[in-house]
Amino acid sequence: MKTFPMFLQMAGRRVVIMGGGEQAAQKTRLILKTEATVEIWAPAVDAELSALAASGRVALHSGTITPESFSGTALAFIATGCPGADMALHALAKEGGATVNVVDQPQLCDAITPSIVDRDPVVVAIGTEGTAPVLARQIKTKLEEMLEPGLGDLAFLAGRLRTKASARLGPRARRDLWRWVFNDSPRWMFTSGAEREAAKLIKSAIETGEFGAAKGGSVSLVGAGPGAKDLITLRGVQRLQEADVIYYDRLLDPEILELARRDAERIYVGKAPGCHSWPQEKITQTLVMSAKRGQRVVRLKCGDPGVFGRSTEEIDALKANGIDFEIVPGVTAACAAAASSGASLTDRGKIDTLVLTTGHRQDGYTVPEPVRDIKPGTCVALYMAVGAAPQIVKHLETAHPGVHFDTQIVAKAQRKDQKILSCSLGDLETTLVANKVAGEAMVFIRWPREAHQVDIVSSAPSMLGRPGMHDNLTSRLRGQKPVYFDNAEASIGRR
Repeated sequence: MKTFPMFLQMAGRRVVIMGGGEQAAQKTRLILKTEATVEIWAPAVDAELSALAASGRVALHSGTITPESFSGTALAFIATGCPGADMALHALAKEGGATVNVVDQPQLCDAITPSIVDRDPVVVAIGTEGTAPVLARQIKTKLEEMLEPGLGDLAFLAGRLRTKASARLGPRARRDLWRWVFNDSPRWMFTSGAEREAAKLIKSAIETGEFGAAKGGSVSLVGAGPGAKDLITLRGVQRLQEADVIYYDRLLDPEILELARRDAERIYVGKAPGCHSWPQEKITQTLVMSAKRGQRVVRLKCGDPGVFGRSTEEIDALKANGIDFEIVPGVTAACAAAASSGASLTDRGKIDTLVLTTGHRQDGYTVPEPVRDIKPGTCVALYMAVGAAPQIVKHLETAHPGVHFDTQIVAKAQRKDQKILSCSLGDLETTLVANKVAGEAMVFIRWPREAHQVDIVSSAPSMLGRPGMHDNLTSRLRGQKPVYFDNAEASIGRR
């Protein structure tokens, strides 16, 4: 190693930062996470640093800089943005005996700022001795996924309870206690928002000496997103790393399972259209049985567990058996597919209603009610609707002749082999067949509201200038389809 990693005590110590621009602001944000005293030296500073000075969080200096300006410092950062000025200030800092970091000039650095994963008081620093900062950021991203945001608060709680644990438990029992705290129910509860309950559980364990195996199992219904490994949430990754057994669906990126702990049991329960590997009833019963054995169970579902994921049946069974469970949301297919195509699901003034529905009901493929009742300004996102495409096209062409529907297909969204297809409504079925799109697809049908369309019932008085006509139209049109006023045609008619 050319550099030696070390954590410095910073409370009450002096740090000077030379520079008043964005580079200096970046270093200031970093050091303000510590308890150091921060001084900014520059003839002028940007608005952010000025605001920090006004709040008393940093001190500003604009006088002559000498070697004495650096005396007694824990660290000195030189960040003027001017290479010549940085070199001159580096010489003064070294003469003053400071440990120096010069931004973007590693050859002038006594100390190199690492990439930091901050879960205060848990802090992870990653360094590559200045050789590969991109790699350091990649490692940081991996660690950010592994370490849940609330981990530091749990560590603080453990620190406050260490003295009490030492007084009541022997060395072996203490090791077992903290292993349980950071690997089992307390951590799971703490990071899912039940901080008070987790604290009570830990305190009770310290008092009684009972913890670990005596506690029951639990189930996490985890949304894996549309399938890509990097679209699962941080909480979802955490649950995979805690799981004893994982029941997973098809359509997942196999790499997602690599995020789980190595010794976790993995059981495939995928269901394909017309070919169910496991019936839902068997999946539900198995979740219950595994939890009753004291296991931490993850039910890994594509997309979001609450959107066409049959989670209600599983939740009802878990409640009926008194099993602790949580739902970890995921990116649902509609959002993932729209993002893949570079489109928004809503559009101000054109699409103000979004409907998520499915073309596959319990009794087979059908035209869902939101499609039957579609109105201008609506985007219908259809899950599992490839088999219903002929019925949907026939209904819309019959019910709304002449209307242009924006139609889009996104198959295998956010995966390497995804397909994004646009077509007319009439060509929907042939486009699906020609591109060999089967069940793994979202179908979007949009009926944009035209800029000149205005609902006559709400706005006719101001547009026509005849309030009596508005009252008459309102009474006649009650219960019928919306009526629109078309400025371009200056006529009234149904759309």
